[in-house]
Amino acid sequence: MAEAKTKKTARKSFFEIKVPLTSVKAHVYGNSVADIEGKIIKIDLTRSLKGKCFELRLKVKNVNGNLEGEPISLWLVGSFIRRAMRTGIDYVEDSFETELKDGKARVKPFLITRNKVSRAVRRELRNNAKKYITEYFKTRSAREIFSDLMTNKIQKEMFLKLKKIYPLTFCEIRVFEIINA
Repeated sequence: MAEAKTKKTARKSFFEIKVPLTSVKAHVYGNSVADIEGKIIKIDLTRSLKGKCFELRLKVKNVNGNLEGEPISLWLVGSFIRRAMRTGIDYVEDSFETELKDGKARVKPFLITRNKVSRAVRRELRNNAKKYITEYFKTRSAREIFSDLMTNKIQKEMFLKLKKIYPLTFCEIRVFEIINA
C-alpha cells in the first residue's frame, strides 16, 4: 500500500539531465524518472556561446537509468536579431524542409545585407542559401548539425559563399528543428 502513492503525496525532488552537446547540466523538478521522461525543456545558451542568443529545446529520454536531453530544435532569440537590424538595409529570410542523414528538419535562414538591394539580389541570396543548406544537411546527422550550428561552422561557410553575391552583415540560421527522426 505504501508503493501506491498519489501525485499529491509523492515526494518531489530535482533530477539531473545531461546534455551531450554542451557542458550544461539541467535540473528538473519532478516525482520520478518516469514522470520526467518525455518532457521538453529549454536551455538558454547565451553565456556558453559568448553572447549569441540561442535557445536549445530538448526532449528528456531515459538512457540506461540516466536522463539525457535529446535536441529537438535550436532557435535564435528575436531580440538578438532586432539588435542587428538597422535602417537602410534589407533582410532575406526563408523557410523550408530539408532531408538529413537520419530524418527531416525545418530550417529558417536569416540574412541581413549591408544596404538596400533589389528583389533579384534578395532572390539570388535566398536561393543560394537554400541550395547550400540542403547540400550540407544531406550528408550529416541531426546531432552533427546541432554541434555545427552552435560552433558557427555552417553560418561561416554560408557567409563566405553568399558574400560573393552581395556583402552581408548578418548570416544566421534562425530556426533549426527536427520534424521526425
